[in-house]
Amino acid sequence: MKPDPAFLLQQSGTADATAQPYLQLRGISKRFGSHTVLNQLDLNVNKGEFVCLLGPSGCGKTTLLRQIAGLDLPETGHIIMAERDITLLPPARRDYGIVFQSYALFPNLDVAANIAYGLSGRRADKQRRVSELLALIGLDGIAAKYPSQLSGGQQQRVALARALATSPSLLLLDEPLSALDARVREHLRREIRSLQQKLGITTIMVTHDQEEALTMADRVVVMNAGCIEQCGSPLEVYRNPATRFVASFVGQGNFLPARALGTDRICLGEQQLQLPHPHLRGDGQVLEVFIRPEDIVLHAQWPATADAVLADVGKTELLGAIYRLHLQVPAWGGANIQADLSHSQLEQLDASPQRRLGVSLNLARCQLFDGNGGHACLS
Repeated sequence: MKPDPAFLLQQSGTADATAQPYLQLRGISKRFGSHTVLNQLDLNVNKGEFVCLLGPSGCGKTTLLRQIAGLDLPETGHIIMAERDITLLPPARRDYGIVFQSYALFPNLDVAANIAYGLSGRRADKQRRVSELLALIGLDGIAAKYPSQLSGGQQQRVALARALATSPSLLLLDEPLSALDARVREHLRREIRSLQQKLGITTIMVTHDQEEALTMADRVVVMNAGCIEQCGSPLEVYRNPATRFVASFVGQGNFLPARALGTDRICLGEQQLQLPHPHLRGDGQVLEVFIRPEDIVLHAQWPATADAVLADVGKTELLGAIYRLHLQVPAWGGANIQADLSHSQLEQLDASPQRRLGVSLNLARCQLFDGNGGHACLS
């Protein structure tokens, strides 16, 4: 599902950029044999911030979370939390709670005992704390039940309550929702985010689900092959991907081969286009134009605008609130592209298969990448 840019705009910029980082990672490296899993990573996390480590399987995100938790030690670098170097400290001395994908509840203990497992002190104080946490996660009345009697969503909320029982200053979430079905996952996304904001607890979550990261995080850290490709607000990562990898991994997109004509024009197949900002390196530069499906403009009438060309309509996919059209554009070298439309837009266009429509690009939304996968512009 395509992220809603309006929602991403609400999510962006919520962390205080001027705050002293609560957690600092400096030059973190880790190797397994000859394979480099983490390569000199630097990252700051502000107090009260919700940060998502996003990336494909094997990119190093879970390994990085394990370094923060003290479940594994980095080969180089330092981890500083609340101005204290915790790089070599055991997990028990790091002041965090953690929730795993598998919940890791004790099957032989009831809910109350699971939540109270890490608590010390008088029995009455433990019971009071358990009651507070059950109310916090909206599960009053299940204290005497066992994990096997709970749904997956309920088990995950109990695991979250247990992680919060000791009032840690840092919450670590390792793919906490991936074992749940889509409807429960969407509901718990909202609950976890609301709870995190209510408590103001600094949170780092590992996920491979881009929608999860974009809808929950203050900042998204996109990882690939042991490196950080981009770190920014959900809106920044979605609208302005720093590399081709980020553009291809986060959301849907079209990549169109092109070449530069001077500093302010490109040749896209047979068509020449004027760019809004003249920042290309010069004639002949090999480029890729990247544009989101929602930024493809379709025209019901022909001739359309001066920069429009004709496209052949292929199949149409219903994706809930939107339709995705598959188009072939002869003037762009026969490029196959995807365009997203609302139900009303599709009706207005009468975009039936085998029909031809005018198509143009929202050039203000285009990104240009060079042959190395980085931005082709100088600025």
